[in-house]
Amino acid sequence: MVAMIKNFNELASSKSRLDALKVLEAGLQAADPIRSVRNAIKLEGSKLVVGGREYDVSSGVKVLGFGKASANMASAVEGVLNDLIVSGAVVVPKGLKPPNLRRIKILYGSHPVPDDDSINSTKELLKLCSRSEEDVFIVLISGGGSALFELTVDPITLDDLKLTTTQLLKCGADIKEINTVRKHISMVKGGRLAELLYPSKVISLILSDVVGDPIEFIASGPTAPDPTTYEDAIALLKRYGIWDNVPQSVKDVLVRGLNRGLRETPKPGDKVFNNVLNYVVASNYISLKAMEEEARRLGYNTLILTSMIEGEAREVGKLLAGVMKNVEKYDEPIGKPAAILAGGETTVTVRGKGIGGRNQELALSVAISIAGLDDVVFTSIGSDGVDGVSIAAGGIVDGRTVSDGRKLGLDPYEFLNNNDSYNYLSKLGSAIITGPTGTNVNDLLVMLVK
Repeated sequence: MVAMIKNFNELASSKSRLDALKVLEAGLQAADPIRSVRNAIKLEGSKLVVGGREYDVSSGVKVLGFGKASANMASAVEGVLNDLIVSGAVVVPKGLKPPNLRRIKILYGSHPVPDDDSINSTKELLKLCSRSEEDVFIVLISGGGSALFELTVDPITLDDLKLTTTQLLKCGADIKEINTVRKHISMVKGGRLAELLYPSKVISLILSDVVGDPIEFIASGPTAPDPTTYEDAIALLKRYGIWDNVPQSVKDVLVRGLNRGLRETPKPGDKVFNNVLNYVVASNYISLKAMEEEARRLGYNTLILTSMIEGEAREVGKLLAGVMKNVEKYDEPIGKPAAILAGGETTVTVRGKGIGGRNQELALSVAISIAGLDDVVFTSIGSDGVDGVSIAAGGIVDGRTVSDGRKLGLDPYEFLNNNDSYNYLSKLGSAIITGPTGTNVNDLLVMLVK
């Protein structure tokens, strides 16, 4: 097995760090999209079996996909269905090295902010859509799909969309809130792809990157009923204080929708979902279970704290550090040697001008709180291999991280306040590098107390 953490050996400067990285690696391997899709679909003669349902695919299937894992998911589908695939295309981020596909075309877009290629690739993907009861579509959905699969509502321009997306990413809103707005300025999100394909049979295989696996928010729920409204989108922009900063075209579209001048996204119970199966094939919790198994193999008492961590990264860091200190002092909520595992997705309100991401900011916050403790390690990564605007996936810290930094003249508080966690951790050789992993099941966290 090839390690997905490229600088594994350089990071493993102690036995505890080595163990933490092994546990983390197990979580990344469990999120492999090829393995996940192969486990979810089965071909029995001319019948495709998914989630307990059977589909007649004797006339072939069409494959659509978008997201960081969609090319690898497509590779798995090709391996099962082979020449039964009559056409297909997936949209992946630029810079990602996709596998070689025989039947399914690879298109490119930008992430996390869409660009011209995102729009053009979406248009090409939509050319494959048809509306026949005889057609069977497999739709491959994974994290990053919101930026890669996009077609805006007139008169919103690409520049307007970019500015709105950037404002949303920086304001501290979580992914569900961000995608609530995205759905209502798009022609393909929030169930609208299901609407375009109706009455065809649609099998959506979903690799979840949203806390709790709500299918209506993963890649902005293109084949799922949307419970949110134009009113919700406007309220969110006002709550985060960015209503006055988004382009006028975006405000005009949302207000028109609020006043019933535009059709709402399709809601639960709409007939367009009658022939749709939304099936989650990989998730954060599945990875955490694999990490738990590896930690036990290494001799640790294990606790999956939660797969649903949310909140401001630096504040969550203080809380998690408190859990580690409680284990160190009282052997509660689990006795030493302890491996406490968690997942989810924090947020960062950007106030500084540094380089970093939520996982590295979380790690730096933890490092400050556990400074001086012996034999404790914390690590957090984005399973997609990209953390914020840095080249790192996340960071690994221990009780010596702060003192080692001070020896180099680095003030951790200064770097934290400037949202510059990458430059702090990289100077200490503690930034985890994977490169794009081709998957995305949120963030994976390991806390070891020996």
